[in-house]
Amino acid sequence: MTNLKTAAIIPARYDSSRFPGKALAKIAGKAMIVRVMEAAQECKLIDQVFVATDDDRIKAAVKAAGGQVIMTASTHQTGTDRIAEAAAGLQEMDLIVNIQGDEPLIKPATIAAALQPFAVEQELMMSTLKREITFLEAQNPDLVKVVVDQNDYALYFSRSPIPYYRADNAVKVSDKLYYQHIGLYVYRRDFLLDFASLAATPLEKAESLEQLRALENGYKIKAITTAATLIGVDRLADIELVEAELAKKRL
Repeated sequence: MTNLKTAAIIPARYDSSRFPGKALAKIAGKAMIVRVMEAAQECKLIDQVFVATDDDRIKAAVKAAGGQVIMTASTHQTGTDRIAEAAAGLQEMDLIVNIQGDEPLIKPATIAAALQPFAVEQELMMSTLKREITFLEAQNPDLVKVVVDQNDYALYFSRSPIPYYRADNAVKVSDKLYYQHIGLYVYRRDFLLDFASLAATPLEKAESLEQLRALENGYKIKAITTAATLIGVDRLADIELVEAELAKKRL
């Protein structure tokens, strides 16, 4: 990876329909956006880390923690659009890592796992992560599922439990294989700029999943398996879950 200059960009906005101001919510005394930024800074495969935001409060918190900020437009509808604007000014970078700002338990090794394929796959444009989940977890529409081919390239992403197991195929529940998609992405920078300029596609609109835009346009997405268990913060109550997990790790 030494010949590939890599930047991590963490999109962050203050307004959130379910949890306004969550980027600055304190988790064990530290703003969530700062926790995510520090994890990215610890990944040895990343050269620079930026927070992309349109909010001066987030900018101030990141700067106070010694981080770098790229101010972006306030009109972006998605995090991908926000990081694409930020990446447009980073011409020296080869790879861009899109790290969700509401994943405070992200680890440097987890980020590195998504980057590793680019060291050997010269034609790879985009990668992401997946983890094995149970049959019961797969029924939750809040968890995005992914199915892959035999080389770990994504075939489809869905909020529905995929694959569908017919009742007559005698597969025990414990043997059914499901993967949760973890929303961390690595892009070649030039591809990211092209991807962000593409129009939304029918399946993307149906599932409300941006990554389907890439598949619908014929691009491959490598989905690397990780054992990492992440707790995304969507609601105030999720902070308690994250703090409990952090407390376990300190014991």
